Order: sequence, then structure tokens, then C-alpha cells
Amino acid sequence: MTGGGRVAGPVPDRASLRAAALAHLARFGTTRAGLAQVLERSVQRWARRAAEAGAPADDVAARVGPLGRAIAQVVDEMVALGAVDDAAFAGSRARSLTRTGRSRRAVQAHLAARGVEAELVGSVLDETLGARGQEGAEMELGAALVFARRRRAGPFAPPGADDDGAVRRRKVLEAMARAGFGRATAEAALDMDPAEAEDRIIRMKTT
Repeated sequence: MTGGGRVAGPVPDRASLRAAALAHLARFGTTRAGLAQVLERSVQRWARRAAEAGAPADDVAARVGPLGRAIAQVVDEMVALGAVDDAAFAGSRARSLTRTGRSRRAVQAHLAARGVEAELVGSVLDETLGARGQEGAEMELGAALVFARRRRAGPFAPPGADDDGAVRRRKVLEAMARAGFGRATAEAALDMDPAEAEDRIIRMKTT
């Protein structure tokens, strides 16, 4: 490549992509799709620098085109090494998000956005949070209580607050609905005795 190419830096190859993958995985957990996106962005950053340095568009495209296969090979290698595991990532993320007050529906959307396949999301949620039944309902109620505590609503309202006011209750219920909680779960959380609410949160976070 011309002088413009030297400004852009060396063209990415399998070795540099592997190094980028390892550096990312040393700091962050991710999925197959997530790692592929990280590496694709790295290639696109090089392509932009090359174009800005004056490299011909056809030349940049010719160098970038074959890198899709290299990215796929690196991702497969990271999976084989155990550094990328979609099921483990999904389970860990599902637990952590639920414990911070995210609904099952919100967790499902989060995992889907990170490239976890829908079938795997369903099985991981059933295994991690419980099937849609008694166990799953208990985890969902615990998450709703965490949400309510963040809002200082229901059993977590400050002393003297008009927490049972119709307007405030409606606003909290609307916020919980937007967050993915069902009406029955939201109302159960808001109506719960404070001591029981704290106990349920503790049990949910230690499950």
C-alpha cells in the first residue's frame, strides 16, 4: 500500500485479529456474535483510516473482503478454547441482571441483542431463573421487588410518604410495565410487607 497505507497501519490479518480477540476477552465476557462484531469493528476502523489516508476504495475493499473468513476462524478458535461460551455468558448475565431488578422479558431482550440464539435463551432462562411456573414466578417477584426498592416504592417507600396515592401507584405500575413486569407481579411487589420484601430479595440474590 502507498504512504497513505502506512498511516493507516498494517492491514489486519488472522494473527492480529486473534490478538484483538484475546485482549477483548481478557476484559469482557461475550458471545460468538459479540466477538465477531468486535473484530468486524476493528477491521472497519482500519478501513476508515486507510480511506482517510488516501488509499483507493477498491484496494481497501480487496484487503478487507477476505477478512470475514479470518474473523470466523478466530471466533471458532476462541469457542474451542472455551474462552467464548454463549450458554455460560447467558446464564451469568441472566443472574446478574435479575438481581439488579431486570424482568425476565428484559433479560431475554438483552441476551437476544447480544446474539444469543432464541432457543438457547429460552433454555438458559428456564435453567437459571426457573421455568415459567412457581420457581420462575418467585425469581420474577424478587426482581420486581428490587425494582421497587430502587424506586423507593411500595414496601420501600420512605416513612410518611403517600405511597398508596392513586397517582403515584399508577406511575410506578406503568414504569414496571415498561420494564417488562406483569401487572400481577408488580402489584404483589408493591403490596408486600417490608420485612417479607427484604427477605425475598435476599433469597433471590442468594439462589
